[in-house]
Amino acid sequence: MKAIQVKQPGGPEALELVELPIPQPKANEAVVKLSAAGVNFIDVYYREGRYKASLPFILGQEGAGVVSAVGADVKSVKIGDRVAWTGLLGSYAEYAAVAADRLVPIPAGVSDREAAAAMLQGMTAHYLSHDTYPLKRGETALVHAAAGGVGLLQVQMAHHIGARVIATVSTDEKARLARDAGADDIILYTQADFEAETKRLTGGKGVDVVYDSVGKTTFEKGLNVLRPRGMMVLFGGSSGAVPPFDLIALSQKGSLYLTRPTLAHYTATREELVARSGAVFGMMAAGKLKLRIEHTYPLAEARQAHMDLEGRKTTGKLLLIP
Repeated sequence: MKAIQVKQPGGPEALELVELPIPQPKANEAVVKLSAAGVNFIDVYYREGRYKASLPFILGQEGAGVVSAVGADVKSVKIGDRVAWTGLLGSYAEYAAVAADRLVPIPAGVSDREAAAAMLQGMTAHYLSHDTYPLKRGETALVHAAAGGVGLLQVQMAHHIGARVIATVSTDEKARLARDAGADDIILYTQADFEAETKRLTGGKGVDVVYDSVGKTTFEKGLNVLRPRGMMVLFGGSSGAVPPFDLIALSQKGSLYLTRPTLAHYTATREELVARSGAVFGMMAAGKLKLRIEHTYPLAEARQAHMDLEGRKTTGKLLLIP
């Protein structure tokens, strides 16, 4: 089979197209013939070596396809089932061996490509808006990178909850996408200071929560726009890591809350994984959650997909097609 392997951490050039044997399932695994693999910023972190993995490794944390083989102890899936997963390395390939208890069923009405596009970003948007800071009708959220893959889904979920969404984006085109997704107010951060604009839009009261996947360039100002006892949800670092931070600033700025969550801890049990993925797929099937799959790349073009993602040239979801 063909796969994208990282032999040494580095830039996009570290992604190598290689030929490997089709994996055989261990007792608790199923082998999935992939229909699509999601491309995410976490893949960049693994490729760069910011997140550690034993070398060499097959990149990719998200995929969907059809079960082609099962291990001796597997009862939860069978050959021919359509399944999806996230959180385990190995999806940039034609086949992947996956722990069966991390596979979730894809319901009728959701395609393999849609499932691959929704697992990481859809469940991330869901846990952020429903659990990390459970938004309520009438509350106000500031969503950074609102036209990105997670951002567009967050905006839609917050809109359906009945919260007010202030969205930051970089271009007029991205502003249109965020508005179409349900954002109430748009800040073009390339033209206006988002801290000043957010304070103006809230009459100086601040927002209840900031959902920040950008990190280094937005973190400090994001704290400044929170209401007293508001929450900063830092769940990514597309602009770089946040520098060391003195926690006493949280008291000085209004007894703020700060969390750095990750999807793994919000899908830690099979029950929660199945429930959360089912909720996301249910929203999709009901037409309440629209995915924007912006671009699909052949597996061999993984380098280009990473360059496009890191260049902030994209909106919505990128997929690799084996």
